[in-house]
Formats: sequence, C-alpha cells, structure tokens
Amino acid sequence: MESSSSSSGLERLPFNNTVLKKLPVDESERGGSRTVRGACFSRLGSLQPLLRPRLVSVSAAALRLLGVSAPEVLLDPAGPELLGGCRLLPGSQPAAHCYSGHQFGLFAGQLGDGAAMYLGEVEHTQGRWEMQLKGAGVTPYSRDGDGRKVLRSSIREFLCSEAMAALGIPSTRAASLVTSDLYVNRDPLNSGHRTLERCSVVLRLAPSFIRFGSFEIFLGRDGSSGLEGPSAGRHDIRAQLLDYVVETFYPHIQQAHGSRRKSRNGVFFREVMMRTAKLVAQWQCVGFCHGVLNTDNMSILGLTLDYGPFGFMDRFDPDFVCNASDKRRRYSYQAQPSVCRWNLARLAEALGSELDAGAAAAVLEDFTPTYEDFYLGIMRKKLGLVQKEEAADGELVSDLLRVMHITGADFTNTFQLLSCVGWPEEGDGERAAAGPVVALILQQCASIEELKNIGKQAYQDNIELAMILSMAESDPVMCGVAAEQPALARQLELIRRMKEIVETDEDPLKEKLRDDWLRWVCKYRRRLGRESDGTGDLSLLKRERLRVMNSNNPRVVLRNYIAQNAIRAAESGDFSEVNRVLKALENPYADPETFCGLDTCGEQKPKESEVTVDYSAKPPAWARTICIT
Repeated sequence: MESSSSSSGLERLPFNNTVLKKLPVDESERGGSRTVRGACFSRLGSLQPLLRPRLVSVSAAALRLLGVSAPEVLLDPAGPELLGGCRLLPGSQPAAHCYSGHQFGLFAGQLGDGAAMYLGEVEHTQGRWEMQLKGAGVTPYSRDGDGRKVLRSSIREFLCSEAMAALGIPSTRAASLVTSDLYVNRDPLNSGHRTLERCSVVLRLAPSFIRFGSFEIFLGRDGSSGLEGPSAGRHDIRAQLLDYVVETFYPHIQQAHGSRRKSRNGVFFREVMMRTAKLVAQWQCVGFCHGVLNTDNMSILGLTLDYGPFGFMDRFDPDFVCNASDKRRRYSYQAQPSVCRWNLARLAEALGSELDAGAAAAVLEDFTPTYEDFYLGIMRKKLGLVQKEEAADGELVSDLLRVMHITGADFTNTFQLLSCVGWPEEGDGERAAAGPVVALILQQCASIEELKNIGKQAYQDNIELAMILSMAESDPVMCGVAAEQPALARQLELIRRMKEIVETDEDPLKEKLRDDWLRWVCKYRRRLGRESDGTGDLSLLKRERLRVMNSNNPRVVLRNYIAQNAIRAAESGDFSEVNRVLKALENPYADPETFCGLDTCGEQKPKESEVTVDYSAKPPAWARTICIT
C-alpha cells in the first residue's frame, strides 16, 4: 500500500513482518478465546477502537528507534487513533503471539498475548524493532479477560520501560501512551472492590517479544498441573521457531556452527544464560524487583519484559517483595537470581532433544558463578573500585548490604552518598574523617521507631528461626550445627540483630547504628587506599573513581511513590507529572562533577541546582503503604 506525500511519519514506517513469514500462523481470525494448535501467531481480525483516544505522552528516545520524531507524532491528527489501535498503520499486520509458561512454579498451559497486538517489524538504521500495542483488545489468548489495560498499569509500564533503558539495563521500550473515555471494571487491590478505570494503550518496541514460554507451547502433559502446551509434540514447529530465533537474533552463532545443529543450539543456550545472568545482576545492583518472574515473562534476548507489579526497593531488604499477590515470596529480591536459573532449566526442558542434555546441564551449572561475576563487577563500579580486584571485595559488599539492612538504609540514596567518602589521607583520623558522610547516610536510614517495628515484624515472620536462635544461644551443640551451615548462620545472625534492636533503648541503639556505619566506611576507605600503587597520578584516579561511581549509582529511579503521584494526577486529567517524571528518568545519573553536598575530603560544599530533587529525596512515609498486585 502506497502512502501519500502528505502522510505522517507513522504512516510511512517501512514494515517488514518477517516473523509472520517465517513461522506458522493461525489464519482463522475467528473471534473469542480458543486453544490455538500448530501455530506461533494468530491473525487478528477487526480492530477494537477506543472511545475518544488521546495521545498523552511520548518517549522521543523510543520513537527515534523507528526513525520518527516526537514533534511529528504529537502534531499528527491521526496519532491517537494510530497509536491507540483504532486505525491500522499502513503495512502492519495485526497478530497475537502464542506462548505458554510456568506461573509461580506451575505449568499453566496456553497463555499468549491476551492484551497485546503485534503490528509488525520496522527496519531502521538503529536496528529491527517489533511494534506492539498493549491494551488493544481481545485476542484468542485473552481467556476470560477483555484485552484491555488501564491507565494506572499503562503509566507504570510506559515510565519503567524508559527508565530501565536510561539506566543501561536491557529492556523492551515504550514509545507512546494513549488513553481514552472507554472504561472497564477492575479490582486494583484484589480486595473485592471493583472500580471503573480508563482503557489505555502503550506502544511497545523490542527486537523481539519471543520469550522462554514461546518454546513451552510444545510441552507434553505436565504431571503437576495436568496441562499441556497447545502444540504438544510438534517438534517440527519447535525447530522452525528455534531456527528463526538463532538465525535472526544470534547470527554469529548460526554462522559459526552452520549445519552442526546440536553444537549451535548448545552455544545459543549458553548465550541466553549469559544474557539472563547479566540482566538479573543489573537488576540486583539497582534494587529492581520484577514481581512476576514466570517463564512467560523471560525474554529470549535477555531483555526486561512485561512490567506488572515491579518495584524499586526504597529501604534495603533482601526479602523485599513488590507484588502483594506473591504471598509465598517466590519472587523476592534475593530470590531473583535463583528463579532465573530455574526458568532457564524450564527452557532447557522445552528445547528437549534440540539440546545435548550434558551440555545443557553444564550451562546451568555455570549460571550462578556467571551471575556472581557480573554482580561483583558492577558492585565494584558502584563502590568506585576501578583499579584493582581483591578477593575480599565480595565480603566488603556483603558487609555493606548487611549494615544497610540492619539500619533500614535507602538503597539508591546510600550508594549515591558513597561517592562523598573521601580518599584516605596520611595522618587523618579514620573515624573523624568518616563522620560527616556517616551523618548523611544516617539521614537516609529508618528512624529508631521504624527499626523497632521492622524488628518486631521480622521476629514474628521468622518465628521458627527465632526458636532456633534461642536454642543455639543456650545449647553449644545446636550452636555448632548452625555455625556449620553458612546460610543458616547468616539468617540467625540477622534475627539476633533484629532482636537486639527491639530490646535496646533508643540512645544506645543510635550509637550502635552509627558505630556500624563508621566501622564499614573506615573499612571502605582503607580499601580505596589500596587502589593506588603510589606510582600513578592520584588526582586522575580520584576523578576516574567519581566518574565510574556517578555512572553506576543512579540519582533517581522509578520508585512506587513517584509513579503513584503521576498516576493520581493523570487519573484526574493532568498528565504533566507523567511527562516531568519521564524527563527526570531519562537522565538518572548524577553529573560526575557534583555529588551529595560534600567534596571528596568530607568538607561541606554548596549544593548545585537539583532539577530532580523531588525524585531523589528519601521517600515519604506513605510510600510504604502502596500496594501493587
């Protein structure tokens, strides 16, 4: 279809819908939910228009990936209808992707794009981008759903997709946000109270939205759930899908291995493992929790995929859970690496005979050390350890996180403040030099009242551990047994510290917490001192340390309360806060020449102008009451 010379940038997009040519497509276009067998995609029939669609925000950076500018999209009269799924973009071919998945550990059978409409792929100088409208209406995979997304969840996905990209973390992208006067009933808190919410649509971009679950449609009957994939046993289609993924997105592997299929597939699986390990390490290092790490939410390209009940930690807590529906804490912050490994094992099972079993097992064995290497590498950068790698650096990081947990320190802001720690100078008093920074860090920690409440809750939530601790304290044999199990010993030590916090009076507790931080900062300064071998230019090393720290410790992340403020304003018709937050998230890292109000020697310095001061401040108390499901 030719477009006229007056058509907009959106209507001139050069679609090349390779995936629909390479993979089996269900052509029926029959409406309603159904089981789709023998196909990876389903054609979608007539569009399901929104009522009075309005384009309320765009990401200029994401639109540039398509070769389109933000002004021409914002000024395009057809923009709201084209980006809201009301009118078809010339050259696009609406479809929905069929996939399965393990949800909360159990195989769930057919899932698929229940609220997303694939439009096609656009080739541009910056790559190949699949376009997808999320919230565009019912598909064959909607089950009992209406295929719609509401303003609340759409804002969160729109903002977080772009926030992650700006942080340098691989992610699907979000180019536009359209809302409307079409309403649907929702129960946002799973409380039984339903309310009307506006239907909204996000334009998502990615090189591909294929996920681990895409390969699970070929799985046979599951012993636990009794369900099977809709294309169970269709190994011919599984081979087609695998060939498409490797040839299109891992061409270097295809070229290197050619007709040696098992060898090629083993290297592919290792590459997916590496990307997944690096991705989860990056999440951990910014305090990001995905919330629903089911296999259908794991990208085959190592992208952050599907932003539902995500959350960036405010106060550091390894047991942090951002999804209020996750009662068993399966997807807690500290569980994310092991869950990703578990999901990789499910991918290996789904690939079945395409993989050599021994090679796949070896790849899975390498996941944890690979993750740990990525994680420690990033953490060294966050601490400004740019010159040397020491065996004890992992312990330095662990000690920092332990003190952060015990003192209820804000994760993001504490790492920001570490760039204020001055380089050790000969003859300076360790504790005196550390004092000003520690005072700033303590301002980012929980209050004594909050800590006592946290301690009581932790003690109640871990009553079995508390009983083991009580026995260990009075029984040398039990104490020895606990000491021989490092993981248990660490948990018991944490419970002991929580008990100590609850039982200690306020003034001694304040002094104890201050002492914990002084001890760690002094240890950190000694480690900084070993960065220099005495032969190089120390001033250059100091500048490089600050540059690296300020490039790896974000000043602003999309905290839940920031998103909630933007949502509240938007639900009343004011989208200015959404756009202000987007602008702040596009530049999350501090200027390397400014930091924290202290210089590197710990002296007070005047604050620079802070455009994002509202978004980098310690969260308000009400932020702890936000519930995301």
